[in-house]
Amino acid sequence: MDTDTDHLFYKDTDTDTACMEGIRILNSKRKSQVRFLLTPTLSLTLFVVLTLTLTLFLTLILSRAHSGERKPVKPTPKDKCPVCGMFVAKYPDFLSQIIFKDGSYAVFDGTKDMLKYYFNLKRYNASKRIEDIDSIYVKDYYNLALIDGFQAFYVVGSDVYGPMGKELIPLEKEADAKEFMKDHKGKSILKFKGITYEIINGLD
Repeated sequence: MDTDTDHLFYKDTDTDTACMEGIRILNSKRKSQVRFLLTPTLSLTLFVVLTLTLTLFLTLILSRAHSGERKPVKPTPKDKCPVCGMFVAKYPDFLSQIIFKDGSYAVFDGTKDMLKYYFNLKRYNASKRIEDIDSIYVKDYYNLALIDGFQAFYVVGSDVYGPMGKELIPLEKEADAKEFMKDHKGKSILKFKGITYEIINGLD
């Protein structure tokens, strides 16, 4: 014969069982949600999004590896190299220049001085940063045309000297750079991103 207490005990047991069943169902739903998050379709979508993001990031980086919209300037007779102080117009065959996004510029009587300026903007032009540079132009040794300094090939250690002594000799085509290096005892060919401040200092 059930007592009142026994009746209450069974009721509590039923309640506990119902609660446990509710928790089991909730956990099952949560696991289903996790499985949903890891479905192949969603994983593929995430992969595509990440790939596109990385591609855009790399594109933005690479887009900075060439000159921008600013065109070369013609130095005036009064324009001086900010590194050595020489009048640049006297040495047109070795002309180099940096054009900033705001239209201001700096001109140089050789690639070496231009790179000294580039690597030490804080000293030569404290109001500017590398990010402010729009274009860099250098003179191709053979055709004497101004070419994109970011894309040029530079021969280091040759027997050709500029107004300031040992120079990096710029050429637009890699084949020309190889020919020049062979003819003028060059030691190496570098792209712009491969040039370091230590290399420039080694030319003095």
